[in-house]
Amino acid sequence: MEAKELAEDTNIANSRNSERVIRKAHEGETARHIRKESYDVVVCGGGLAGFCAAVAAARHGARTCLVQDRPVFGGNSSSEVRVTPHGAAAFHVYAKETGIISELLIEERARNHEVIFENGWTNSVWDMAMYDLAVRTPNLTFHLNTSIVDVRKSAERRIEAVIGVVANAETSLELTGDIFIDCTGDGIVADLAGCEWHMGSEAREEYGEPHAPLRASGDVMGSSLLFKTVNTGAPAPFEAPEWAAQLDNPDYFYKEGRRPNDIRGGYWWIEIGMPWHTIRENEDIRHQLTRYVLGVWDWIKNKDPKTKELAANHAIDWIGQVPGKRESRRIQGLYLMTEHDPMNRTVFDDEIAYGGWFLDLHTPGGLLAPTSEHASAEGYDETSPYMVKSYCGPYGIPLRSSIARDVDNLMMAGRNVSVTHAALGTVRVMGTTAIVGQAVGTSAAIALKRGLAIKDVPDRAIREVQQTLLRDGCFLPNAANEDELDLARTARISASSEAACAGMGPQMDDKRRFPETEVLRERKGQWIAIAEESLARVSVCLSNLSDAPQTVEARILPVDHIWDYRTEELEPLAAAKLAIKPGATFEWVEWDVNLTKAGGLEPGKYVRLDLLANPNLQWHVASAAVPGHTCAYEMGQGKMRRDWNGPTRSFRIDPPQRSFGPGHAVNGVARPYRYTNLWRSDPAKALPQWLELAWEQPRTIGHVELTFPGHLLWEYHGYAPFYRDPQCPKDYRIEAWEGGGWTEIAAVRGNYQRHCRHRLEKPVTAAKLRVVIEATNGDPSAAIYEIRCYPPQAQ
Repeated sequence: MEAKELAEDTNIANSRNSERVIRKAHEGETARHIRKESYDVVVCGGGLAGFCAAVAAARHGARTCLVQDRPVFGGNSSSEVRVTPHGAAAFHVYAKETGIISELLIEERARNHEVIFENGWTNSVWDMAMYDLAVRTPNLTFHLNTSIVDVRKSAERRIEAVIGVVANAETSLELTGDIFIDCTGDGIVADLAGCEWHMGSEAREEYGEPHAPLRASGDVMGSSLLFKTVNTGAPAPFEAPEWAAQLDNPDYFYKEGRRPNDIRGGYWWIEIGMPWHTIRENEDIRHQLTRYVLGVWDWIKNKDPKTKELAANHAIDWIGQVPGKRESRRIQGLYLMTEHDPMNRTVFDDEIAYGGWFLDLHTPGGLLAPTSEHASAEGYDETSPYMVKSYCGPYGIPLRSSIARDVDNLMMAGRNVSVTHAALGTVRVMGTTAIVGQAVGTSAAIALKRGLAIKDVPDRAIREVQQTLLRDGCFLPNAANEDELDLARTARISASSEAACAGMGPQMDDKRRFPETEVLRERKGQWIAIAEESLARVSVCLSNLSDAPQTVEARILPVDHIWDYRTEELEPLAAAKLAIKPGATFEWVEWDVNLTKAGGLEPGKYVRLDLLANPNLQWHVASAAVPGHTCAYEMGQGKMRRDWNGPTRSFRIDPPQRSFGPGHAVNGVARPYRYTNLWRSDPAKALPQWLELAWEQPRTIGHVELTFPGHLLWEYHGYAPFYRDPQCPKDYRIEAWEGGGWTEIAAVRGNYQRHCRHRLEKPVTAAKLRVVIEATNGDPSAAIYEIRCYPPQAQ
């Protein structure tokens, strides 16, 4: 803040204090001060869903207020709870949620020194990344430490205002608005407004959901309390208080799916809900969870022979005192998602987001139940019947599930959307709720701009919502860029060079010679993008763990996209048995497939190279990821799942496939999906490299928008402290062809964000424009997923 601004704020504060003292002395003062504020959109709840909804609405011109009942944003992801955001990328390569949530997480990883792992922890750097964005967002006002306690309705079906109480401030807020968005998790606004909501589990017969219990009940998933330890470098004794939970039975941990497998802490399974009411008795749940955190640590430190020595020098550094809640009220919307929608990948006309987490239904009761979760009870076996049954996505999510049925100006995002208990198992994770939140905030702003009732948006404005989300960096499985204002779609596109995919070999060192994860205990597959009209030969790098000759069945199958996991329904384009010598290590086994377009090979699509199971053989992981070339393994019942061991298996192809041409940057999809969708320069040619747009007639350009590679392969906790993705361009410039030469119109140094929008200081009229990438954050190739150009008036 500038000194002048600070002085002005100080004068204002002093003036207010003086007025307040005079008023108190001469007029008396009520117990609570009431402030009245008016907005276009009021978002209640500042978790990831509410935060993204508020930022999106404000960015699209709506005067927006965000109300949060905690001192920090982020909800379960904040430093108060410290659950790392999960999403579709846990189960599907290149399925990472993008848009506002991606912008935040990339920023946090670039700034943060903290190692993040699956069970924790986010810290205050994450809080500040969100706070910083909130402060910098025009049209956005926010109130922290403010709980919504009442709703005022102007008519039976319309909210006029919400009433909030600011903690420790003796102040009430009366916030009027045109549209309200309930992101409170517990559905507080909807409940106060008289909406129908559901809580608990539907009976299986109600919707025919395989994951639903036989009988309906009020049971919900529980809340968790995380903790963190620190290595003190010396013995750190611990004595639990007498009121801590007494845990002495190894079976409670090792046979019931509660594995203390990381001395650093975390443990989502420190979870309790039933028999306590997840809303009204939240404080009782918090106390019980605290008892169990101390009891679990006492077991690890003092009783468990498997962990006592490992934990000897570790001490508790932090215990959360805000339970991370999974489930409570679910508000009835215009559409109720059941588990059939994610399992069958229902295609919705009003798709505004997607999910990809499995149907993760925790056992009601948590620590008080026989097991904490079905998957944990099966030892996290990724091929167990429950995991096979529960694997789903990526699937679309409709806007109608976020529009309240009973109130005309109420929307919702987060875990309180219109879904069944079974469907909530996948929809509830924070990566998913964040992109639903962005879509809801965007929809609210568009409804106001067009003068529409929010219930009419799915029918009358859904294309505008979808195209706006795509322009803002989001992804939708069933929509592509069709923006008529995007000038890049009408340009001829060329590049200084383009990469060709010839495959990738394994890392050859003794440390990786025979990892168990590479054994062909089940069928494994490798996606290959086809660009040419022929594929003469494929090769795979295998090792034979036995002293006898081995064979493996190989197949090449046509697939629709990188998440086409079918194994039984696809007719092979080619099949063979490959032989490998006894005791061979890292042997390249060649297969002359001689596929052509006439034989079913389709340029511009994927095929999948599958090797069937042979536990005597290993198929080695590639030494690096080939962009857009993912791999998977068969989990059962005729379907595959992503392979965590590496995004690419070792393979070679002849001829190399030119699958990274410049045209992909304007094909409407900004990540690998049905194809690579990426321009990538030849890695053998030094930077700088460029991508060029050319038009028959000059175009007036006011905006250039770029989507770069990076941050799509893994979940948030897969990235290191101070991480900047090597594939992402670091230094680049944008040039326009003016007066017979190239003129620089924008330049960036030190970039690490994947979605970059440039509003030109002065619009340029030119027949050619190019992006010149001078340096990346480590990758030898320049690369762009998408380029868009807009006239000045296209805000």
